[in-house]
Amino acid sequence: MILQDTYTLNNGVEIPKLGLGTWMIEDKNAANAVKAAIEKGYRHIDTAQAYGNENGVGEGIRTSGVAREDLFVQTKLGAEFKTYEGAVASIEGSLKDLGLYYIDLMIIHSPQPWEAFNGEDRYFEGNLAAWKALEEAHQAGKIRAIGISNFETEDLQNLISNASVKPMVNQILAHVSNTPFKLIDFCQSEDILVEAYSPIGHGKILDNETIKSVADKYDVSVPQLCIRYVLQLGLLPLPKTGNPDHMKSNAELDFDISYEDMQALKTIDPIKDYGDASMFPVYAKKS
Repeated sequence: MILQDTYTLNNGVEIPKLGLGTWMIEDKNAANAVKAAIEKGYRHIDTAQAYGNENGVGEGIRTSGVAREDLFVQTKLGAEFKTYEGAVASIEGSLKDLGLYYIDLMIIHSPQPWEAFNGEDRYFEGNLAAWKALEEAHQAGKIRAIGISNFETEDLQNLISNASVKPMVNQILAHVSNTPFKLIDFCQSEDILVEAYSPIGHGKILDNETIKSVADKYDVSVPQLCIRYVLQLGLLPLPKTGNPDHMKSNAELDFDISYEDMQALKTIDPIKDYGDASMFPVYAKKS
C-alpha cells in the first residue's frame, strides 16, 4: 500500500511516498481535512506559511489520535524572507503557528519573492542567508530535514556550492504534460528528492482525451493515472484535496503503467492555460 511506503532522504530521514497538499484549504477547514486524511492512512501533510492554514493543519495533527512521531509534517518558509534574521523569526513563527515542537521538513518556497518570480535577479545571497537559518534550525533539532521549492538548476547549484548542508528536497510543479526532466535529472543526480505539487495539473488535464484513454486502459481515474505517473518517475506526489473520497481514491494506486504508456505520457502536449490558476506565478511560468 502506497501510504505505507517511504523514500529515504540524503540525511537518512524517511519520508512517506504520498502526501496530502493543503493549498487553498482555508485555515478553518484545515484541521478536519488533515484528520480525515490521517484517518484514511495518510502520514505526510504539506502546508506553507503562504497558505495561511498552519494553525488548522497543526490542530489536525495534534488532535488526530496518531502519535506525532508517526506523522510527517512539512511547511515552507515564505518566499519573501531573504535575510537571515527574517528567516530565523519566520521559522519560529511556523513552529508556533503549527503548535509543534519540531517540523519534519521545511523548505524555501521560492528562490525569488513572488513579485519578482522569473525575474533576472536569482537572489543568490538572500537564499544563502535563509538557508543558513534553516541549517541552524536543523542542527538544533527543530527541523528534521530541509529543502527548497521551485528552485531551478542554477539556484540549486548556488546552495550546493556555497552552503554547508545539501538540500534534501526540491518541490516543483511536475505532472503529465509538464514534466521538467532536465531539472529532475539534475536533482536525482545530486541525491535530492523531487516532490511534485499539482500532480493532476491543477485539474486542467482531467478532460484530456489522450490521458483519459490511457487511464481507461488500466480501469483507473485520470487523477490515479497522473499520481502513479509521478511515482514511477521516482517523485513524491502531493495531490491537494479536502475531499475524503478523493483522498481515498488518490491513494488507490495498485497498478503499474507500462514502459510504452509512460513514454507516451511523457510526450503529451503541455498545458497552455491553467485557467484561474494562471494568476499564480508558478502556473504563469514560461517553459
